[in-house]
Amino acid sequence: MELYARVNILDGMAVRLPHGDIAEAIPLDDDPVNRAKGWVNKGADRLHVVDLNAAAHGDYSNRSVIESMIKAVDVPVQVGGGIRSQAEIERVLGMGAWRVVIGTLAMIDQVLFWELCRRYPHRIAVSLDVKPDTEIVIRGWTEETGEYLEETLINLSSGGAAAFMITEVGRDALQEPPYFDVLESAIKLVDESVIAAGGVRDLQDVTSLMKLGTDAKRLGGIVVGREVTAGRFTMDQLAAALAGGTGGSFGPWTRAELDGAATRFVEGDDDAETLRTLSSFIRWLASSS
Repeated sequence: MELYARVNILDGMAVRLPHGDIAEAIPLDDDPVNRAKGWVNKGADRLHVVDLNAAAHGDYSNRSVIESMIKAVDVPVQVGGGIRSQAEIERVLGMGAWRVVIGTLAMIDQVLFWELCRRYPHRIAVSLDVKPDTEIVIRGWTEETGEYLEETLINLSSGGAAAFMITEVGRDALQEPPYFDVLESAIKLVDESVIAAGGVRDLQDVTSLMKLGTDAKRLGGIVVGREVTAGRFTMDQLAAALAGGTGGSFGPWTRAELDGAATRFVEGDDDAETLRTLSSFIRWLASSS
């Protein structure tokens, strides 16, 4: 399971959205590049960047900041928000983005979506906002489509979607559990990676998410942001949970002992890449044990 860190950009700042409404945005960092680096240094495998100005108002003034973020980190960055045309896909991919994330466009013009996926294979992920009854809503949760998750996933998978970001509509991610049954269904329906993008309450939710699916197909990723900012858990604790927990056995060592040894190894050496490589190895070791 890949660990994605979310960075929401509004008016050139990194912000947190307590309930998904940009009117309630809380400033976190006036330097999104610094925030992106911080997430990577903490162990994020990927960055999920959302341009809120572009998404809500068609204002693309944040694009230069996002390009700087992409160039400043050495992990794949996917970008969403206001990507509604071939020209904008080309622009964002040209900035160095690993993938673009689209939502409304995939629902309202599936013919164009198929064509875009043909032109940019494996580069277009789809964000789906899902109600408890699995109906898909669009345009920032303001418009119902009458389309439901199963049919939508099958159609968009056939069209060439690279991955699916699933967000639960109306859910308070810090108070309510993820829609485990919705995610389980999505994992089983398509071969593409399914990513839980709505957030989690705590590490127990992470453990439950890891159990979804079958031995042959599990959840492809989880997006975190405000959970860490709000102090629900640290990235180190999350990495440990993804690796099977701190109580796991790794030959003669515990997970905690390995993590401590890795930290001591790079102590006094400002080489974040070395630490990330060690952390990735320990996570691999956990998944292989």
